Amino acid sequence: MATNPSIITRDTDKIADVTGNLYESVSVISKRARQISSKMKEELNNKLAEFASGVDNLEEVFENREQIEISKFYERMPKAGSISIDEFIEGKTYHAYRETDEE
Repeated sequence: MATNPSIITRDTDKIADVTGNLYESVSVISKRARQISSKMKEELNNKLAEFASGVDNLEEVFENREQIEISKFYERMPKAGSISIDEFIEGKTYHAYRETDEE
C-alpha cells in the first residue's frame, strides 16, 4: 500500500510551542484554514463566473477547456489546512486573546 505523497507528518510539539497549548494552536490553525478556504473559493467562483452564460447549452459545458484548466489549477493547489499550519509554524499568523471583564 503506497502512502499519499501529500500527507505530511507534523511535529505537534512545534505546533503547541506557539501558544503553549496544542488545542489552542489547532483552534487558531483551523480558523485561519477557514479564512484561506473561503478566499480561495471566492477567487475560483469569480474566475468561473466569467464563463457563465445565460444559455443552458450542454455542448458549451463540455467544451470550455479554459474553465476546466482553472478548476484543475485550484485542485492542485495546497489545501487550506496545510497552508495555515505552515503559516502558523512560521509565525505568519496573528492571534490574540479577547479581553474579558471579570467582576
